[in-house]
Amino acid sequence: MVSLYQFIQESWLNLLALVWFLVCFKGYMFYARLKSYDTPCLASLLHLYRKEWMLRMLTREVRIADTTAIANLERGVSFFASTTMLILAGLMTVLGSTQQVIDVVSDIPFAAKATSGEWELKILLMITLFVYAFFKFTWSLRQYGFVSIMVGGAPLPEEHVSEQQTEAHANRIAKMTSMAANNFNVGLRTYYFCLAILGWFINPWIFMALSTGVVYVLYRREFKSSTLKTLMMSAGD
Repeated sequence: MVSLYQFIQESWLNLLALVWFLVCFKGYMFYARLKSYDTPCLASLLHLYRKEWMLRMLTREVRIADTTAIANLERGVSFFASTTMLILAGLMTVLGSTQQVIDVVSDIPFAAKATSGEWELKILLMITLFVYAFFKFTWSLRQYGFVSIMVGGAPLPEEHVSEQQTEAHANRIAKMTSMAANNFNVGLRTYYFCLAILGWFINPWIFMALSTGVVYVLYRREFKSSTLKTLMMSAGD
């Protein structure tokens, strides 16, 4: 009990920074998902565009353009999945040479002194987040694969399916596409927050400031950006 109290007393600032980071990370993820149901944002508007895309896809006999577009989306996700593996390999290497990195960072102004154990915990946090991002990217890849299968199995115009069936097919494929895109988006957000962790290696206050800054940047891009306004104009809103 005494050693735990001593640990908290000595590391209260790092613990505060870690808690603040987790609040920013999980809090923004929850907020963005909740607000997307009743507030115009990139996720909600793009889902409408995907539904329009799938409705038009069902009217085409030749769907090469649609499958090519899906393949392009898959390539983007695959790039980030591969990059994540390289980053994880680099972090594992840094984990094995902690003292050398501490010596390099100690020369940076305002850099707080940290023990090898603290540094290893910070690197392990980054490894955990990049593993989380990797799972999100690979799940997104699989979901885009499911979209390709659903497009391949969609009814052709000459089959003369009812309007209700056409709407149902478009809704299912658009929803699967949005699920894939949302998982990719979560992986990208995790990348942003991993960049904020770099500030922790210098100073906990910088870490907290960067975590707050990431939330601000993500909120502005997803809920207040000129891209969103353009999409709303194109949608006729």
